[in-house]
Amino acid sequence: MKEEIKKILAMMEEGKLDSEEATSLIQALQEKEVVEAKVERTDYLNKFLKIRIKDEEDRVNVNLPLRLVKVALQSGLSIASKIPESAKYVEGIDKVDVDLILEAIEHEAEGQIVDITSGDGEQVSIVIE
Repeated sequence: MKEEIKKILAMMEEGKLDSEEATSLIQALQEKEVVEAKVERTDYLNKFLKIRIKDEEDRVNVNLPLRLVKVALQSGLSIASKIPESAKYVEGIDKVDVDLILEAIEHEAEGQIVDITSGDGEQVSIVIE
């Protein structure tokens, strides 16, 4: 976009555009950039958070829309922060790094974000696709 603005300013210096026309063109370029950024962000939030858990006996596959995950995690953190000693009500909640998942979503991470294999062979992976 910087190149387009330079061209508009050069055209104004050459007298091909007046200041109002140049301002209008620059504003149109900036609005276009905002719209394109929103479209890209929307595409990313249409992906899924895929949780896979495997052990010798069981397999668990969960696919959640990323948009839902983001809202649920943000809401859950807000609610949990208001409940005294909330970690004791949900087994293992203190072991889940919710901030890590939210950060991955905010930075539009893709691919595997968690990969754990326990000593007894249980595997847990979280992937954004």
